[in-house]
Order: sequence, then C-alpha cells, then structure tokens
Amino acid sequence: MPPAPTLPRAVRPDGRLRLVIFDCDGVLVDSEGPSCRVVAQELRRIGLHYDDDAAVHRFAGRALTLIKTEAEAETGRALPDDWVAMVQDRLVELMRAEARAIDGAHGMLTAVVGLDLPVRVGSNSSIAEMDVKFARTGLDRFVADRIHSARDMGCPKPDPGVYLHAAETEGVAPDECLVLEDSDTGALAARAAGMACVLLRPLHLPAPEWPGLYRIAHLSEFAPLLEAILAEQGGNTP
Repeated sequence: MPPAPTLPRAVRPDGRLRLVIFDCDGVLVDSEGPSCRVVAQELRRIGLHYDDDAAVHRFAGRALTLIKTEAEAETGRALPDDWVAMVQDRLVELMRAEARAIDGAHGMLTAVVGLDLPVRVGSNSSIAEMDVKFARTGLDRFVADRIHSARDMGCPKPDPGVYLHAAETEGVAPDECLVLEDSDTGALAARAAGMACVLLRPLHLPAPEWPGLYRIAHLSEFAPLLEAILAEQGGNTP
C-alpha cells in the first residue's frame, strides 16, 4: 500500500507557515468576467463563436498564449504574431477603467498583514495589467513591488514557476507557502510547486481533492483559517 502523501509544512502543526501567495484575478481583483469577454470578442473576429458566458467558463485562469494555441488548433490557421500583445493591450486599458476589488479583499489583506505574514502575488496576468488593476482598486498599498507574472516569465500556470519564483524571492521553502487560488489551473500550479492551497469557490461547485487543499466560499474566511493554522503551530515565531 503506497504511503499517504505528506502535507506541506505550511499547514502541519509541526511546520511553519512563512509566506502567503495570492492569485490576482478572481481572488483579489474582479476581472475574470470583463477580461474573458474581451477574449471572446477577439475570438469571434476569427470565426470562433464563443458567447461571453461560455468564454468565462472556458478561459478563466488561462494564459493568453495557451488560448492562442488552442484557437489556432481549432481554426486550423495561424493567428497574427502580435495577437497576444494586442489582446493584452486591450485588457490593460479595460482594467484601467473597470477593475474592481473582490468583495472583502481590503479587509482580508489588512487581517493577513496583521498576522505578520508576508504576502506576494503570482498571476497569469502581465505586470503591466496587474499594475493598473491594483492601482485602480487601491490594493497596491498591500502588494506594491511584490507581484510576479507567469506571463512575463514565459511559464503560465499550471506551470508552478511563478509560485516557485515568489518563494525563492522571499527566501522561503515552497512547502512553507500557502497559495490562495480560485481556478483549477492555479490550484494545480500550487500543487506542482509543493505548496498548500486554499481554493476560493462556492462550496456547491466541484473542486479537486488532495492533501493540503482547503476550501473557502468568501474572503472573510481566509484570515481566520490562517490564524487557526498559526495557532496550531504555536504562533508565527521564528
């Protein structure tokens, strides 16, 4: 019989939680719907008939480079070399005007910082896009200079590279990190990085299951969960 998987140290009573890493879209910034509608518009231009609701289901959490590859396979023709950059520019301008914080994001980040836990962001969005999102929503005061882009690194999730880079930059081990995600793609990236993960998703919706994966339905539940983990570990002391 194979041995049971070992929980990451971030959530073990005998371990230590040393870093919280947030996804951006759908976790801190309410941008998945507007962004996916822009992608749907651009795909309709090349003959792929995604309506806006179908696009949200299909593309939420996915990198533009992967969407481009799938669209080319589906249509049988190459998209322009600058397609990703063009869509990215549209998204930056859209978020400059429409980005909104997820309900409870400001209070949650205030509470997490109050637990003396360092925070970072790892996202499939570009740095340029995250900059305008966080500036418009006022979340930049929590995450300024602590954001990492899987897109800009060339390793979009579910590749774990952006999360491993965030941990390395902070100087902590991957299994001492906990990631807050909303998509299966992002949760798989966290798992591949060897990190614990909390999935923000209504509890009636399906989700993957593995050791070290938690579920919450609202951001107000996140800081109390971290506080409980820290209490089991004897507090957040060196």
